[in-house]
Amino acid sequence: MSLVVQFMEFIESAPNQSLRALSDRVLRKCREVTGAEAGTVFMLRGQGRGRQLEAVSAQNDVIRAKPALFTVPVNQTSIVGYVAATGETLLLDDAYEIPEERPYRFNPAFDQRTGFRTRSIMAFALKGARGRPIGVVQLINRRPVPGEAGPPVFQPNHEQMIAPVNHIVGRALERAATLERLTERNRALTRERRRVAELQAETERAFMVSVNLLARAAEVHDEETGNHILRVNEYSYALAGWAGCSRAFCKEIRFSAALHDVGKMSVDQAVLHKKGRLDERELAEMQRHPIYGHDILIASDRLKMAADIALCHHEQWAGTGYPQGLKGEEIPLAARIVAIADCYDALRSARPYKPSFSHEKAVDILLNGDDRLDPKVHFDPRLLSLFASRHAEFDAIWVALKDQEKVEA
Repeated sequence: MSLVVQFMEFIESAPNQSLRALSDRVLRKCREVTGAEAGTVFMLRGQGRGRQLEAVSAQNDVIRAKPALFTVPVNQTSIVGYVAATGETLLLDDAYEIPEERPYRFNPAFDQRTGFRTRSIMAFALKGARGRPIGVVQLINRRPVPGEAGPPVFQPNHEQMIAPVNHIVGRALERAATLERLTERNRALTRERRRVAELQAETERAFMVSVNLLARAAEVHDEETGNHILRVNEYSYALAGWAGCSRAFCKEIRFSAALHDVGKMSVDQAVLHKKGRLDERELAEMQRHPIYGHDILIASDRLKMAADIALCHHEQWAGTGYPQGLKGEEIPLAARIVAIADCYDALRSARPYKPSFSHEKAVDILLNGDDRLDPKVHFDPRLLSLFASRHAEFDAIWVALKDQEKVEA
């Protein structure tokens, strides 16, 4: 039986394991295949310069004390940091004799604290669904093999054995990590729903606190949003006033608009963070966030407008939006207002796929369109006309609540 098949059967033999349980089993199997005395499985956490490798499983057959879990920055000065940054597999005969020209060094702190002696090391990257490193396995001290000449070190054939299976292992661990995050996020969502229900009987101030918490919870997945929800609240409040809406309506939309994307808490995180174009299944999942948001909010009578906004803010005047394909005044007025407010702020905000646009450019796109937006199709023409005559007030809101972003020249 090939090693690939062995690993697939090994992983699938116990489905739906926690990340810790699966990483323990994976590490044990890797040590069995290579004859390692000890080892650690690391998973990548964080983004950009803040990325770290978190040890999620550590095993050592030599010392009795259970190894403590720890984190390592992702840079080329450490062995595992180098592997995570480059994707290269390292075979080191002696951790204390690394050539000077190599950028990484062995940290002897664990050996000094426990009396354990690290000798040979094999470290390789775990590859995720996109072929990028999502973690590192570090194996330590290959056991002596009878009849094998020389000191017990990891051999190139060990790398050749592991290479075909590391993406299988990596994807399994990536799925387990994603499931763990989704489970925790669902627990957080349950806690927030319970908190909203409890606060309904309390004061208006407590109710507004709960709304703000729920709105912020919806944006945990997106590091780029900043003051987005605050600005959308204020744009919506201003536009509702221009449209002649009642004082009560304006007051309600001022906090309800913040919850327009609350349904994204229930969307698959892998879809939310995908960098490239979404496939058909992923697009369908993303386009369900208005329904998810409506389901979250509709239970509260106080959040009826927010539920309408969450459900309908992606509907379009011409009937070409989603999720229901509503047309014209079939779309709730509050949702038509937030659609313009949200679009303006998206144009002004920097995103991974675009820079921050100036007020003038954002207004031009909203009023005249571009290759992605046709205002006659997307927006209520009466509301758009009001925006056209008073858009400077939107810019004033942006300036008052802006994040530190680069504006396109």
